[in-house]
Amino acid sequence: MYAIVDIETTGGFASGNGITEVAVVLHNGREEEGRYSTLINPRQPIPRHITALTGITNEMVADKPGFDEVAPHLFNLLSGRIFVAHNVNFDYSFIKSHLDSCGYDLQVKKLCTVRLARKIYPGHHSYSLGNLCRTLDIGINNRHRAEGDADATARLFSKMIRDDAEGHILKMTRGKNAEQFLPPNLPAEDLEALPYGPGVYYFENQKKEIIYVGKALNLRNRVRSHFSNNDGNRRKQELMRQVYHVRFRECSSELMALILESQEIRKHWPLFNRSQKKYHHRYGLYSYEDSKGYLQLVIEKKRNHLPALYTFNLLQEGHAFIRKLTGSTDLPGEAGYQRQELREPPAVYNARLNKAIDTLQAELPSFVLVEKDYYAEDRYAVYLLEKGCFYGMGNIHDPYNMPLLLGAWKEKIEPSPDNDYIRGLVYQFAEKKAFTRLSLNE
Repeated sequence: MYAIVDIETTGGFASGNGITEVAVVLHNGREEEGRYSTLINPRQPIPRHITALTGITNEMVADKPGFDEVAPHLFNLLSGRIFVAHNVNFDYSFIKSHLDSCGYDLQVKKLCTVRLARKIYPGHHSYSLGNLCRTLDIGINNRHRAEGDADATARLFSKMIRDDAEGHILKMTRGKNAEQFLPPNLPAEDLEALPYGPGVYYFENQKKEIIYVGKALNLRNRVRSHFSNNDGNRRKQELMRQVYHVRFRECSSELMALILESQEIRKHWPLFNRSQKKYHHRYGLYSYEDSKGYLQLVIEKKRNHLPALYTFNLLQEGHAFIRKLTGSTDLPGEAGYQRQELREPPAVYNARLNKAIDTLQAELPSFVLVEKDYYAEDRYAVYLLEKGCFYGMGNIHDPYNMPLLLGAWKEKIEPSPDNDYIRGLVYQFAEKKAFTRLSLNE
């Protein structure tokens, strides 16, 4: 019924590492039925720190079978049984990935003895195999070797079967229970608390530090999807190890969730977020005074510490902006916009250019986007832009009776961070039918 598994590997994730040892203890729920253990040649060097931890050297595995040679027997041992391990997602990711590469599709239920121990023996400071066995007076021989750890896990599992007065094992292996795929330290209650609507979710580590921020149209389904596919890449396995808590904030719509996600990523810079950390418009329009006192316009790669007059994602957008600004059909040169021969003093020319810049910026729109709130029928989500820049967002019960005055809306909405990505989102969603755009006056 159960296959209790432990492995030793060359590293922490399946996609780039090999298995050096595997042990399986077969258990029928009452007693051990048999066991299998072997060293495996990973066909790659074993790092020194792994040898220091496990004692397994390159010489020890040199004449041992490769995984492809043991795969048929291992697949037969595991098929039809519940895969049990201490931090099951780690062992299962390696075994499944390596069996897949040999043409064997392992599809079995999983049971994590870390998660099970948290249910049956709550309140322990640590649920590592060593600490848990020490606390429960279960001896471990040959620690950090597959057979030694599998034997200790089997004896721990036998004790948990005897102590499982509330039937946690049956509950955790019934159907598609979340306990089978969640990380070892993440409470299932965190997942059950998630709504089925839009919002932003936060993964936190043991110290309650935010390590990942994401957005979702359906919070519960999206968070489940992070853990339901047990792939063996480094980032996924590190996230599984480090996530201890999930919390969330409901948002009225997809757009609100996208904006909040962007703001939270830039506020917390979570370890596992990649997107948006480096997102910014690539080019900026800058002005400088040349040696003759004339203002020059130049389009350059955006500078972090120098405010741009305007920003663009594409160089062509900058060219078009300057043509509109100056009324010229000439493309700028490599150094920026090159003015034609000037017959007016610098002060006059500069004033005219600054006036053109001010006029164009003044023409940038101020408006509110309005859409229905997902969570409340009598409430609307609103997004305020002031002169082309994102001012803030919020929820209002009767937006269509509000005066179309910028100042009145600013009194209702808390200001929040703005960036190029958010402005792009608002303009993109403004074209959708679900949104009403209300133009505002000063």
